[in-house]
Amino acid sequence: MGYGIAIRVQGPYALFSRPEMKVERVSYDVITPSAARGIIEAIYWKPAIRWVIDAIHVLRDIEFTNIRRNEVSEKASVSNAVEVMKGANKLLYIAATEKRQQRAAMVLKNVDYVIEAHFELTNKAGPEDTEEKHYNIALRRLRNGQHFHTPCLGAREFPAKVTLIENKNDIPKSPLAGTRDLGWMLYDLDFSNPRDIQPIFYHAVMQDGVINVHELSKEVRR
Repeated sequence: MGYGIAIRVQGPYALFSRPEMKVERVSYDVITPSAARGIIEAIYWKPAIRWVIDAIHVLRDIEFTNIRRNEVSEKASVSNAVEVMKGANKLLYIAATEKRQQRAAMVLKNVDYVIEAHFELTNKAGPEDTEEKHYNIALRRLRNGQHFHTPCLGAREFPAKVTLIENKNDIPKSPLAGTRDLGWMLYDLDFSNPRDIQPIFYHAVMQDGVINVHELSKEVRR
């Protein structure tokens, strides 16, 4: 296992969308490993490293609320962009004011997590890419509050407050007790074939407020 970090992630709202809900947005009960990885990658990522989520600590009771969000009814078309590049007289953009619509969403509120993760070197790492080098850069960026783009809790309008936990012994104890079966949750996406991106699911179980992602992800479904 490579160099590890622990960060505390907080925010008033979060939305980790269930893929089976097609029209209205409904959040999972807790943050998904892919969303947790996205938060870390917003702070520091390079092709030479790959972040892996080890554990997720849930530090607050799970609460839901209903909101309405503005969305656009369609997305930019690749084929349309190709036609415009070839000279077609078409619009290359989506007018948000014309395509806007309101959709209901069931989101989490007042979320508070601790994410434990480590990184591993990839086959794109060069001789200068040492674990110590990348670890120190990640720590520096976390301490200084630096990021490539704003870390978010599942949606861009839900920014996350990220704090580095220097000593893992200082991780707050979760107030949640007992075992809670969260069912099958999205673990990550397989981009090995860009033309056929496949979701990967794992069976999430929370024990005393902690999800041991490292162990649970040993058995996944596609």
